[in-house]
Amino acid sequence: MEITIGLTTWKEHQALIKEAHPLTLREYAQHLPVVEVDTFFYALPRLSTVQAWLGEVTPAFQFIVKAHQAMTKHPQAQLPAGQTLAELFGQFRQVISPLVAAGQLKAILFQFPPTFTALPANIEYLMQIRRWLPKLPLAVEFRHQSWFKAGVRQSLINYCQELGLILVAADEPHQLSASVPFVLATTNPRLALLRLHGRNSAGWQHTGADWRAKRTLYSYSATELAELGAAITSLQPAPAEVCVIFNNNSGGDAAPNALALRDYLGLHFTGLVPHDPEQLDLF
Repeated sequence: MEITIGLTTWKEHQALIKEAHPLTLREYAQHLPVVEVDTFFYALPRLSTVQAWLGEVTPAFQFIVKAHQAMTKHPQAQLPAGQTLAELFGQFRQVISPLVAAGQLKAILFQFPPTFTALPANIEYLMQIRRWLPKLPLAVEFRHQSWFKAGVRQSLINYCQELGLILVAADEPHQLSASVPFVLATTNPRLALLRLHGRNSAGWQHTGADWRAKRTLYSYSATELAELGAAITSLQPAPAEVCVIFNNNSGGDAAPNALALRDYLGLHFTGLVPHDPEQLDLF
């Protein structure tokens, strides 16, 4: 079983390069083999932008791309003028086509809002997204406890297995009404995906304008990383790959935690972008 580790976005992880400037994708790809891109959630980028990303990385580098907010039924989302949801899915598929063609799309992440509950219409929608995006790697993350209640959890796992969906194991504060439990299960034989948001209980319940920053203000301890490592290595049935994405970066902790987990598991990532040779001081 291969284990890969990545972060959300590439610009904000100065700890990787020990410099203050925003990272380029090329700099990021010198350290980690996968990145999660949230650009698509807000607006679909140009095809040329996606093509340019591929020019910054090696053929081994992988991308996880977030689905547009209208594709995940976020209440505030609006479709572009005159466009149907099916047409948006078609446009999305076209924009990611360079990643698909290059074999560098690890997954499309559908992060559903808390309002997306385990109702029949939403269960049917999971089948609909599979129809609109056949044969592509689709990961689903739920943020309402109704999906994980007794009598529902195993049915959800079975349903994801039937559709080939990757059920995201989200690590966040436990035992809160606004959080979901950590459920790590193999629902697709090719990939399991963990997204680590941190365990800041007070921040998770914060409702101010800066709620997002408060939520992800957390650093995992060595003990917590060891527990996560044990859960990953003991996962059965073992998928071909487990990918871990750190999203706890309000305080700049995602990259140090990712490197610590890498070292704890004894991982060595191959196919990274070679480091640029340091300029010699000739004078």
